Amino acid sequence: MPAEILLIVKIFCTFLVFFSTLPLVMSLIQFAVIGFHRFFTGYERLSEKFPRVAIIVPAWNEAPVLSNTVDQLMSLEYPRESLRIYVVDDASTDNTPEVMAGKMAEFEGNVFHLRREKGGQGKAHTLNHGIGIILGDDWCEALLIMDADVLFEKDSLRKMARHLSDKTIGAVTAYIKEGSQPGNYMTKFISFEYITAQAASRRAQNIFGAMACLAGGAQLHTRENLLAIGGAIDTSSLAEDTFTTFKTQLNGRRVFFEGNAIVWAEEPADILGLWKQRLRWARGNVQVTIQFWKLWFNKKMHPQMGGLFFTLNWFSIFLMPVFMVSGSIGLVTLFFVDFPLSWALFRLLWIMSAIVYIFVTFFSFAIDIQSAKYSWKQGILFPGAISLTLIIYSVFPPLFEVYAFKLLNLLGITIPPLILNGLILFMYAWIGICMAVAYLAKWIEKIKYVGLLAQPFVYIAGFGPLLCAIIVASYIMEARGAEMKWDKTEKSGKVGIKTN
Repeated sequence: MPAEILLIVKIFCTFLVFFSTLPLVMSLIQFAVIGFHRFFTGYERLSEKFPRVAIIVPAWNEAPVLSNTVDQLMSLEYPRESLRIYVVDDASTDNTPEVMAGKMAEFEGNVFHLRREKGGQGKAHTLNHGIGIILGDDWCEALLIMDADVLFEKDSLRKMARHLSDKTIGAVTAYIKEGSQPGNYMTKFISFEYITAQAASRRAQNIFGAMACLAGGAQLHTRENLLAIGGAIDTSSLAEDTFTTFKTQLNGRRVFFEGNAIVWAEEPADILGLWKQRLRWARGNVQVTIQFWKLWFNKKMHPQMGGLFFTLNWFSIFLMPVFMVSGSIGLVTLFFVDFPLSWALFRLLWIMSAIVYIFVTFFSFAIDIQSAKYSWKQGILFPGAISLTLIIYSVFPPLFEVYAFKLLNLLGITIPPLILNGLILFMYAWIGICMAVAYLAKWIEKIKYVGLLAQPFVYIAGFGPLLCAIIVASYIMEARGAEMKWDKTEKSGKVGIKTN
């Protein structure tokens, strides 16, 4: 290979490796700044405020949870005369009408049942049926959008509503926590993920002045904000929550995350359930990315959303699989072109991963001690057992380079160069192929008897790579133009408010 071409290959592959570190850099920035969040809450400008709130609860065959949900909402620390609950029944085929008839009689004047005779079009259409009716009456001053199975802590709505005393804010979202009782390994992974994706990431977004997405199960809007964005929720995508968030901010109003307002939700307990839920979210993000393509790096459209931090943060998540594969391609190519360079970059990449892993993991535990106690094992193993091994190796190389080889020598075992090179290539490629291993977990989960191996596969590959595999699937489905079907997440009604 000519020297000029060889140099170009080295430079390009080195770029690919450094390019793959963008998600690490963005994660580190977010966690580094949240210690300053208390200076950006704006609490000193707020006053206690109790606007007349219409709570809209979209429901399809939610009879098992509706009674508890309504009771919980009616027990909120909020003036009863300023609270109305509208359950929008999306043509349910269970006994939802009977349940709601009982609740309307019990809480006359506070609880209402709005039924669609023809449903099945998805959450956004169901919400719009209720929003149109609610906004048609001038009683409502604010509207809370939630899910039928989530449980609000008693002071959560009050803590959210106080932000509406700031006229610059159009919407407020809460901290959704995983509340399945009992939980399992999957719900514990999600519990830890929510610390990083909400408690940490959304606090950072408060600081930088732009929010990526209102939580679908807890978003409080002013009446003025809903009217300004068209008086309806977007129905053209699978990410109606994100569309609403973007439109709110592009119309000049702020969106705020209130981390002290806690809402509990039941999340998927298996890979197939997670896959169905997150594939919908990921496809929605593809649609958002395309729809708002003029926004990226365009501060003229919005000073914060079009800024460097928001754009890089969005794409560090949206293109996460691309970053991971690029790192593997760069290292594997350099293995054959310039091994010393490839080894130096490999060590550098995983040392950086170790720094971010240690900082993010332990900071997450400090942010939400309650969730940390519940999911500490899954938090530690979030990147997967093999990735964790590479992290440990990057920090303590003598454990492997000295002691492990001494042990092998004592046992009379010699590793042939071919196998050693194969092991190095595997380590280089792991950043990319871990997603394929995570996908195998989803594939085998539905196979009788063999499905028991799905959980070990997730622990080996990592929960993060599993989410990245779902993002890859969203690319493929959107490119194929697959039907935008709203796959409702199956719930068992076992959500509860955890007190310790």
